[in-house]
Amino acid sequence: MATDFYSTSGEFYEMVADRHVRTSAGPLTTALRGVDPALGPVVEIGAGTGQLTRLIAGRLPAAEIVAVEPATPMRAVLTSRVLGEPDLRRRVTVVAGAAPDLVLPDRISAVVAFGVLGHLGDGDRARLWDLLRPRLPAGAPVVVELMGGHRARRIEPIRMLRETIGAQTYEWWTSAEVAGPRLMRWRTTWKVFSGHEVVRTVEDAYDWTTLSLEDLAAESGMTARHLGGSGVPGSPEIGVLVR
Repeated sequence: MATDFYSTSGEFYEMVADRHVRTSAGPLTTALRGVDPALGPVVEIGAGTGQLTRLIAGRLPAAEIVAVEPATPMRAVLTSRVLGEPDLRRRVTVVAGAAPDLVLPDRISAVVAFGVLGHLGDGDRARLWDLLRPRLPAGAPVVVELMGGHRARRIEPIRMLRETIGAQTYEWWTSAEVAGPRLMRWRTTWKVFSGHEVVRTVEDAYDWTTLSLEDLAAESGMTARHLGGSGVPGSPEIGVLVR
């Protein structure tokens, strides 16, 4: 997984996560309806800074959660968030492993994998499905986020957010180019302004395999249904896989 990318830009990720929750809360809530926490914990793969972890905990107040995050800067914020909220501290276990090399309970009630699957190669995704399938009861959801659409394509630079903290303003710009038949190379630029002057610029890049929900269903041996997006421009498509 692209943990090095998050090491470079991790200081800004909480702003991205805040936006992510706004665009994902509705579809994720729909996907988690009917989950029975008595069947096992919810596994969140790629928990980031924990904002979606908090959302999952709120929607499933009886669930134990295994929050997996391999990137150290992200996991530091995740652990701090869990530590600071008594309910999360009681129910959330933070794990440093990376998919698909996880040690999981024998039974799990649901999986949430946002911003993860495109970082994995074909072989690693196959190993992950082999790990998850026998642990999921029939009908238990694997909720996935489809970043970048279903095919590799060029995306011109676009400003994704602008936030002000104290005397500084932060802008997040992103673009993408085709790096292979199913591969997009995403480039991000963070600009930090003091007034109208750019005082810092942080640039990064990572590769992402474009996968449709049908692709994931075929390789996982599960059935799929689309939940769509939130309707917010630039929000990702979300789908559910079930065994």
